[in-house]
Amino acid sequence: MALSGKYVSKNLEIYGKEGFSKKVDAKGYEVVVDSKGELLWEKENGDEKPLLIITSEQVTKEYLNYLDEQNISWIVCGKNTTDLVKASKILYEEFHVERMAVVGGAVINGAFLKAGLLDEVSVLIGAGIDGRKGMPGVFDGFDIDQPVISLSLKDVETFKSGAVWIRYKTVE
Repeated sequence: MALSGKYVSKNLEIYGKEGFSKKVDAKGYEVVVDSKGELLWEKENGDEKPLLIITSEQVTKEYLNYLDEQNISWIVCGKNTTDLVKASKILYEEFHVERMAVVGGAVINGAFLKAGLLDEVSVLIGAGIDGRKGMPGVFDGFDIDQPVISLSLKDVETFKSGAVWIRYKTVE
């Protein structure tokens, strides 16, 4: 979704506090976690699901001004890393987001799971094997001594292609 390249702030003054900027009311948002404030974006132009960027307090004021100029909403929370629990609370209270689908890589999926923010895990297994080196799993970022997070099978659906969609409920 982001443009190629990296945003580099000329002024390194950090924002250093919690806050948010709501540029538009929408029925849904494309929420992106960008802890350091480095991703580049096109100007928001009234999409059905506008962008909303979540970052940590380490983001520069300049980057937040850039998002404002692009008409992109943002949330800042978490001293050194993004506080996903607090961000979810702000999403609910200020942006009226009641339901989210986390469609990310292994690290962001793992962060939401570790924070206790997932009540369901949905896995689609295609009829093929990709065992290439360096390809991340579905979840990553847990300490080696982290206990396994228990799941309860909710549903299994098979497709003519041989794919299988498995849905689990997280167990507390």
